Parts: sequence; C-alpha cells; structure tokens
Amino acid sequence: MIDLHCHILPGIDDGAKTIDDSLDMARMAVKQGITHILCTPHHNNGKYDNPAEQVITHVATLQKELDQRSIPLTLYEGQEVRISGDLLEQIQTNDILFTDLENRYILIEFPSNDIPAYTERLFFELLKAGHIPVIVHPERNSKFIEDPNRLLPFLEMGMLTQLTAPSYVGVFGKQIERIAKQMVSHNMIYMMASDAHNIKKRGFFMKKAYDAIEKDMGVEHVAVMQQMAKDVLNGDGIQRPIFREIKKKKFGLF
Repeated sequence: MIDLHCHILPGIDDGAKTIDDSLDMARMAVKQGITHILCTPHHNNGKYDNPAEQVITHVATLQKELDQRSIPLTLYEGQEVRISGDLLEQIQTNDILFTDLENRYILIEFPSNDIPAYTERLFFELLKAGHIPVIVHPERNSKFIEDPNRLLPFLEMGMLTQLTAPSYVGVFGKQIERIAKQMVSHNMIYMMASDAHNIKKRGFFMKKAYDAIEKDMGVEHVAVMQQMAKDVLNGDGIQRPIFREIKKKKFGLF
C-alpha cells in the first residue's frame, strides 16, 4: 500500500516531533500494510517552510534510521504545498518537490476556509508548464463542505484530488464523513492518503478507510484508487474516472 501524504519527518512541522515519534508512526504504517510513504511536510503555509533541499536531507536521515531497525518502509521526498500566487516562481528556484521525479504531480493545499480567487488562473499556468495539481483533503475545506460541486470546475480542468483516510471513517466528525462519502461515490475523489501526523487521532486509518470504501463501492473502486496513487508516485499517466455532479435533494410535501 502507498501513502502519498504523511507528516512523518520529525521536528519540522506539526507532525512527528521526535525521531521516536517517527519510528512509532513507521511501525504503525507497516502494521496497516503500508510499504511506501511520500513524506510531505507543510511548505509555504505561513507557519512552516520546508524547501526541497532540507526535505531531501530529512528523508535520507529517517530512511537510515528505519533501515538500521529493519523497519520495511520506503520513504520518498515530497511536500504539502500551500497554494500561493508565486508558486511558479518557487518551482523555478527548485524549492518545490513533486510527488514524482518527472515533476508531473504536485500536492496542493488550500486554506481551510477559502478557495483563493487566483486558483483557476494558477492551475491553468501549472498545467501549461506540465504540472498537474493534486488538491489534498478537499472534504475538509469549508467552501467544498458548503458545496462539494465547487470541485467540478477543477476536475474539468484536469486536476486530481486526494481524500484523507480518517475523513471517510468519521474521525473528523459526521459532516466531513458525509461529504467524503458523497465525493467518493460521485468519483470526485481520485485517490486516498493518510495525512497522518501521529499515532493517535491523526493516525493512518488507511486500512480501515479502504475496507469501508470496498464495502460501499466495491473492490474494483479500491483497486482504481490504489493504482492511481502508484501512478502519481511514479509520474505515470492516469485513467481518470468519470465524475458526476452531486444532486441536491428536493424537499416537498409528497
């Protein structure tokens, strides 16, 4: 199993605080069947800055610790990049890490309560430069919670989406669980990752969430999501499912 979004690197953001925390997270990941993790510390979000060179060093250090303890987990360098108007300039200065070595896919985080007005223009410019944004945890953004169909224009442009596993199994509450399930059932979510920060409430929940999706949507749906995670890590082309608008229920007397 591949986890494309994880805050396992110690002491550089709001995830693991110490190397022992990182090792505990690694052991938990392995127990859930995770074999590969894209390490994605927050970057450029106003609180944390983790430019590419520093992340690469941290990943190499943690991988060495895992190998010395025979923990069977392979780490890759990445970032959870907060959307910003100067993102293209940051890419040009090599501060940004993509999910893959081809610089094809990039994990993009929106502010929790906003979809910036410049988003569509920025995404167009990224696509033109050969970079495909992956919108992370849209089910936890208040604007998408108000109206999940706000995702549709971005999907039509060719963006990808990544669900946080705990969202699907109620860790963040019933409302986010409901939105997550709506998005998945309408093919508005293409892949899933843990966004794990620790081994407690912000743990992995990957197996539990995949089991729930298999129950709701079938084993083939899970296989498609897992294949897409693999393709994004490898920088390969993907087969996008056909997404659908979420119809609002109409209320009447009869």
